[in-house]
Amino acid sequence: MESVDQLASKGTFRALKEPLAFLRVLEWLFAIFAFATCGGYSGGLRLSVDCANKTESDLSIDIAFAYPFRLYQVNFDVPTCEGKRREKLSLIGDFSSSAEFFVTIAVFAFLYSLAATVVYIFFQNKYRENNRGPLIDFIVTVVFSFLWLVGSSGWAKGLSDVKVATDPDEVLLLMSACKQQSNKCMPVRSPVMSSLNTSVVFGFLNFILWAGNIWFVFKETGWHSSGTRHPQDTMEKQSGSFNQGGYNQDSYGPTGGYNQQGSSFGQQTNYGQVDEFGQQQQSSPTSFANQI
Repeated sequence: MESVDQLASKGTFRALKEPLAFLRVLEWLFAIFAFATCGGYSGGLRLSVDCANKTESDLSIDIAFAYPFRLYQVNFDVPTCEGKRREKLSLIGDFSSSAEFFVTIAVFAFLYSLAATVVYIFFQNKYRENNRGPLIDFIVTVVFSFLWLVGSSGWAKGLSDVKVATDPDEVLLLMSACKQQSNKCMPVRSPVMSSLNTSVVFGFLNFILWAGNIWFVFKETGWHSSGTRHPQDTMEKQSGSFNQGGYNQDSYGPTGGYNQQGSSFGQQTNYGQVDEFGQQQQSSPTSFANQI
């Protein structure tokens, strides 16, 4: 506890207040919820077959299934209502690929989010020391965002197929005894899929978190910093060349071209030699008076 207090006093956990680390913590938690609600699922349904001959009936047929939803491996015995003979059936479908892919993404996202959070808290200086760390983090974040979208969409489709395959009404159609009108087949209990529905919701929430975190990771990369510096550099270069150019020298410089042009223009137009012009105007009437 003392070490934790010392780290907190030194501001080591201050990185958790930043959006980058805070979203990583949320991704870590949501990844746990995603693979826990899917990978830890187990459910079942119950059917009843009431034969015309009551001694052959079975009013409690329990069918249990669980992750990874290889339903074709789920076997159960049902009466045939033809003597004591029973038939062995199995559910239809194999939905393990979408479920296992979803859980695998959640597990790896959990591990990466945990590792990234540790780096942000304890090795933040090394993380920002060069551009390699933020670039790797950016690429991994983009990849996980895409995987969460694909995995959640695939698992949502797989879950809908699991619901159809484990529907009691659909399972009753597999029994030969239920095809005879003299026998009564009814569902007793349907499987509860609330946790699986929650896993799909957490899957898409993880996609939103990872996709939203792309911007904050991108801000740590050199691409963003170079992009923000480039307009400033160009403005500085333009202003530097603008100051070194002829505009300031021509307009305001004491030795600029405008003043020089002004002086040369004054010399050419003889605006400063007003006396000569005045003498010419005064001499011409004088000479005219002398001639008279």
